[in-house]
Formats: sequence, structure tokens, C-alpha cells
Amino acid sequence: MYEKVKDLPIEQQIEQFARDLVGIKSVNGTDGEVTMADELEAILRSFPYFKEHPDQVWTQKLEGDTLGRKNVFALLESMFENKQTIIYHGHMDTVGTDDFNSIEAHALDPDYLQHYFSKYTKDPDVQKDAASGDWLFGRGMLDMKSGDAVHLGNLLYYAQHREQLKGNLLVMFNPVEENDHEGVMEAVSELIRLRDEKNLHYKLAINGDFVSPLYKGDTQRYIYTGSAGKLLGCFYIRGRETHVGETLSGIDPTLIASKINEALNNNMDGAEQIANEVILPPSCLFQRDKKAFYNVQTAGTTFMYFNYFLYERTPNAVMEQLKHVAADACADLAAFLKQQYSVFSANCGLQGQAPHWDVDVLSYEEFVEELNQKGVPVEKIMDQVIQGNPNEDFRQVSCKVIEALEASAGDKRPKVIVFFAPPYCPHNYLRDNVPEEKRCDQILDDVLRHAEQETGEHFAKKRFFPYLADSSYLSMSETSEETEAIVHNFPGWGKTYSVPLDRIRKLNIPVLDMGVYGKKAHTWMERLYKPYSYGVLPKLIRSMTERIFADHPDG
Repeated sequence: MYEKVKDLPIEQQIEQFARDLVGIKSVNGTDGEVTMADELEAILRSFPYFKEHPDQVWTQKLEGDTLGRKNVFALLESMFENKQTIIYHGHMDTVGTDDFNSIEAHALDPDYLQHYFSKYTKDPDVQKDAASGDWLFGRGMLDMKSGDAVHLGNLLYYAQHREQLKGNLLVMFNPVEENDHEGVMEAVSELIRLRDEKNLHYKLAINGDFVSPLYKGDTQRYIYTGSAGKLLGCFYIRGRETHVGETLSGIDPTLIASKINEALNNNMDGAEQIANEVILPPSCLFQRDKKAFYNVQTAGTTFMYFNYFLYERTPNAVMEQLKHVAADACADLAAFLKQQYSVFSANCGLQGQAPHWDVDVLSYEEFVEELNQKGVPVEKIMDQVIQGNPNEDFRQVSCKVIEALEASAGDKRPKVIVFFAPPYCPHNYLRDNVPEEKRCDQILDDVLRHAEQETGEHFAKKRFFPYLADSSYLSMSETSEETEAIVHNFPGWGKTYSVPLDRIRKLNIPVLDMGVYGKKAHTWMERLYKPYSYGVLPKLIRSMTERIFADHPDG
């Protein structure tokens, strides 16, 4: 690969890297992720510096991964023997290509797609972009193979101009970002090993994941000084089944689920209130009853979960909010059914006591506490469920654990159990009360001010990268006390899934997202704006890199 790009200007080098990477189909959960890792390793090993130092490129296989996926690392050491180190990182997987429909065969062909969209009259914006020649199309071009290409271009630049690099540069590419982030979580231990063995001091991690306009006509280029976190807030809803001929005597869990969905889904009342930040509400990602086939019995249970962003809010606060929403939904349902039963019984002339529609609401931790008091062997049952469902989706296993615990306890009372399930992304941001992080923020302000003067671009700094990113696993703002709510309300924590919380806290690397710019990520119109992404951004990242090292000249 080096021979192909060695005589090109850096902007064209980066574009060539991006085109080659996009040409490899690396859909999350396929062996294409392995092919992508092999290609990245081959590109790195083609650089003259790494031909002379082959031990400074290496891979780390993901433990127990059936596909054999791996992280890829390259360390460019400073000629000044400085231990200060900056990490450039990105992910190598993409979402699928089926949304391209009739042109799916061309989903990885930027030139075909540019020609196609230049004639696409159904969307004037994409047609205009394609006709301009300033945009590149294709699955992963924006999210985030161009970001990887920028890191490769800057790494090659510094390998050829080592006198400009006053510290070490560690480049890291990770798989499995598009769902559960196992790649970067495995990398945490490798980063600690490398730090301890070489006595490195990690000053900053720069992610090249994409940024996009936040509204129509938005021309600002966003830089994010941290990462939004995420919890998957889950509800296991046990109703009271009944024949449809006696429907008002039952408790339909789908009705409770509907009320919870209405209260949370895309409702800004459920979001945090932080001025001038991109703060998003919860979104329902799954809602389904557990009936296996048709009959005239109402549903017994319903399972639903929500993407729930964390910015400053603690996991404890999230749990309390979710329980409060569930309790309100159950109270509303009881009042509704009482009113409907009153109308029904008056119409029928029925006498006698009305049913009750009380529903208990408890956290998974509270549910387990009740079971322990009854002598239910919680850990044993959990292990049996996990071992019996080795290939099941994490979230479904969590639900099956609760079902098995319920069955063992003979507990069919109407209830809502609130819990968490994978993935969990910690949140982080540069903090004013941490001197090194505050200094990083100040340097960024200065770098952006100079870049605006030089380029005419308008930059806007935000705290929380809004799209969820691997940066969440390099630093975390939650304390160990605050994460207790996650561990104790997470069925199977440490068995089916866990996050290396203590190791992340040991790293605590300040993170920035300085991303390539484009539109429509995760859609068939995904596209990248070349002049900024390949021209302005690489210089911006190099300026930040050199300023950080200049601020710490002694290592």
C-alpha cells in the first residue's frame, strides 16, 4: 500500500486509504471484520518505519470470539525518548448494506454511487452533493473508514517527519463497535499492559468518528470533548392472563408497556437538561409480548427495552426514573380499568366486588433480594439459563433469567421488574476540576481559534459526542459507588457480559472526537465531505497533537 501512495499529497493519500478500506466489506458480526483487521495490519507494515520496527505493529485477538476478530495496534515512538503518548483510534466495522436495495452490489463502490446519485432527482440535496465532486459515497465511507484513513495518513506523515513528533503516537483500530464494543473493551487491558511495560503517559485519545450537521443548513464543524454514555433500560412486565371473554378482570402487560412507551419514547421529559448540548431522549428499541402462538388468552408477559443516554445523570438516578415511570404507568392502568369496569358492570347489571388491578414495581436488585429471602438459589438458576442459551442474544438471556427465577419462586403476581442489559457505555467529558483535563480543553480552544483564522471554517465545541462511541471505554466519569446500581441490576453481570470498570478508571484518558464530516450515516445516502475531512481535519489533529506534546516537553 505504501508504494501506491508514497508520491501523493497527504490529502490524496488519505482518500486512497479510505477507498481501499471501504472496498472491504466489514459488516459487524461477520468475518469481514477479520479481513479488515488483516488489511489494516498490512497497510501499517508497508510503511518504511514499521518495516524497520516490525515489533511495533501487533494485533490482539478477542478472547473467546468465534470469528477470530482482533484489535490492531501500531506504536510510533518519539526520537526524543519522551514518554508522553497520544492515542489515535477508530473502529473497523460497519452496519450492513441491505438498505441499498437494488444497488446493494455497488454499496462499496464510491464512483458508481457518485454517478448514481448525481442523477437521483428524488433528493435534491444528495444529487447536488454528488454532482459537486466534493463528496464520497459508500458504506463505511463516513462511519468510519475515512476516520481510520485520516489516522493512517497522519501516522505516515509523522513516521516520515519524526522530528516534529515530540512524543509517542499509538494508533489503535477496534472491531465490534456497531453493537457491543467488545473490541475496545478488550483493548483496555492491552493499553494498560503497554503503558506499564514502556512507562508511557497517555495524555489524550483522539477518535476520528464522524460528525454531521445538527440541523438543515448547519455549516459548523463540531468537536466533542467527551462521550455520551448509554444504558439499556429494560422492563419485564408480568400481567394477569385471562380469557378475552373476561378481559376486564385481567391485567394486560401490553397496556402497561404502551403507557411506559408513551412516557419515555422520544419524550424530552425523560432527557437530561443541559444547555447548549445535544441531549437526546430515550428511544424504544424492542417491545414484544411473550406469547408463542395465537389463542384467545391475553398476554402474560411483555418485554421491552430503551436506549437511554447518560450525560451527567448517574445510573442510580436512571433506575429511580425508570421505576417512577413504571409506577405511574401501572397506576394509570389501574385507574383506567376501574373506570372501564364500572361502565361494563353498570351496562351488564353486575353486582359484587370488582377485581383489583394492583401491580408491583421493583428493581431487579429488589426482586433478587426477595428471592434470596425465600431461599431461591438465584446464582444456580442464572448459571443454568446462561449455560443453556450459549448463542442467545444478551438481552433475551436477561429476560429468560427473570422468567426462570419467577418460575422457581412460583411468583406470578402482576409486577414490573426494571433492570439493565447490554451494552453499557460509560460517559465522560473534560472536567474543570481535573487540571490535566482542563488544560487539554484550553489547548483545544486555542487550536480551534487558530484553525478558524487559517481555514475560514466555523467550529463549535460540544461536550458529548452524540452517536455512541468506543471513546466511552477509555475514561469514565461515574464513580465506583455510582456504578453499583448497574452491577446489581444487571442479570448475568460478569457471566454473560461485563465492562472492565476498574481498568477503565485506571486508564482515565481524556478523550476528544475530532471526526470526519458528512451526512446520512447508517443510510444508503451515507457520504463524506472531502475538502474538510481530508484537507482541514488532518492538520487540525496534528496541531492538537503537537500542542499537547509542547505543553509537556519533559515527558
